[in-house]
Amino acid sequence: MTEPPHALSLDERRRLAMPGVERTLIGRHPVSPQDELRSIIAELDGLDGSDDSTWDRYGDGGPVAALEGQVATLLGKPAAVMVPSGIMAQQSTLRVWSDRLGSRRIAIPALSHLLLHEQDGPRLLNGFEWALLTTGAMNGGVVPTVDHLAAIPGELGAALLEIPLRDGGYLLPSWEELEAFSLACSDRGVPLHLDGARIWESVPYLGHSPAEIAALADTVYVSFYKGLRGLAGAVVAGPEDVIAEARLWRSRHGGTLWTMLPYAVSALRGLREELPRMAEYHARAVEMAELLAAKGIRTFPTKPHCNAFRIFVESPGDVVTERVVTVMEREHLAVTPRWGDSEDVPGWSWTEFTVGSATMEWSAQEAVDLLARVVLT
Repeated sequence: MTEPPHALSLDERRRLAMPGVERTLIGRHPVSPQDELRSIIAELDGLDGSDDSTWDRYGDGGPVAALEGQVATLLGKPAAVMVPSGIMAQQSTLRVWSDRLGSRRIAIPALSHLLLHEQDGPRLLNGFEWALLTTGAMNGGVVPTVDHLAAIPGELGAALLEIPLRDGGYLLPSWEELEAFSLACSDRGVPLHLDGARIWESVPYLGHSPAEIAALADTVYVSFYKGLRGLAGAVVAGPEDVIAEARLWRSRHGGTLWTMLPYAVSALRGLREELPRMAEYHARAVEMAELLAAKGIRTFPTKPHCNAFRIFVESPGDVVTERVVTVMEREHLAVTPRWGDSEDVPGWSWTEFTVGSATMEWSAQEAVDLLARVVLT
C-alpha cells in the first residue's frame, strides 16, 4: 500500500516526484538515459570518417585524444590528459607538484571541494597537508588574495584556487586579484593549480578567454558534466612533462579505463553546444538577481559572478522545500533544488540556482515570477 504524501519525508517525496518531472527552471531539462545515449550517438556520427570516431584504448586515441587536443588548445597549454573524475584529476596533479617540490603542503581555501566533498581522500590517499588560505563558512564573500598567501609560512608543494568558489557562493576574484595571486606564486616558486571545474562559466565575469585565464596557472583542471552537460569526466592541462606524470598517477589511482569514449563524446558535444552560451547564461543570472531583489528575495552575490548563485528567503528550509516538492508533485515542474536553513541568519533559508538551457525557455521576468510564486507562497 502506498503511503500518503504527508507520511513520507521531504527527501522521499522529492525522490518519488523526480521521475515525473517534465520541465525544470534550473540548469537543463530532465532527459531519459535512452535520449541521452541517442544524443551521444548522433554526436559520434558527426565525427564519422575521422580517427576521432574510433575507440580509444585505455584512454589513448579516438575521441579522448580529440578532446584532450581541443581542451589543450582552448586553454593554451602544451598538453592535456582526460581523467574519469575531477577528484582523481586534481589529486593526480597535486601529487605531481608536491613530489617535485618535496612538500605535501597545499595552500588552499577552506571552502575548497577537496576539503568539503572528498571524504578526506586527498589526505588519506596522498598524504596532503592543508595550509588554509581562508577560513570560515562563506568567508563574508572573501576569496584568497596575495595577503592570504603571504600569511602562510614555510614550504609549499602547490597553491590551489577554485574558480569560482562554489561553496562560497560561486565567488570569483577580480582579474587583477587573479593576476596578482599568480605573480605571488611565481615569485615564491610555488606552482599554481586552478580548480577550474567551472572555468567555462567564469569567462564572462573575468572578461578574459579560457586561455588567458589558464595562462596565469601552471596546471588547470576542467570539468564536463556541469555547465557543459557531459556524462562525466575531466581534463587536466599543463606542461608536457607534468601531464605525462599525471597520466601515470591516473593509472595508479585506477583511472585508466579500457575506454572513456561515451564520456569524451559527450564532452565534445558540450564544448560545441554549451560553451558558446556561457555569456548568455551569466547575463540571465544577473538579470534574474535584480528582479528577485525587487520581490524581496536576496541573492548572493548580489550581482552573480557566473551563471549560478545563492537565493535566500525569510522562511525555514523545510517550509520552502515543502512548497517546491508540492509543485513537483502537482505540476511536474522542478523550480529549485532542496533548501537548507541559513547558518548566518536565523529564520532564513537558502538554495543554489543555476541558469542553463532550461532556464532560457522562460524570460527573466517569467522565471522570477515563477520562483516567487513557489517559494514565497
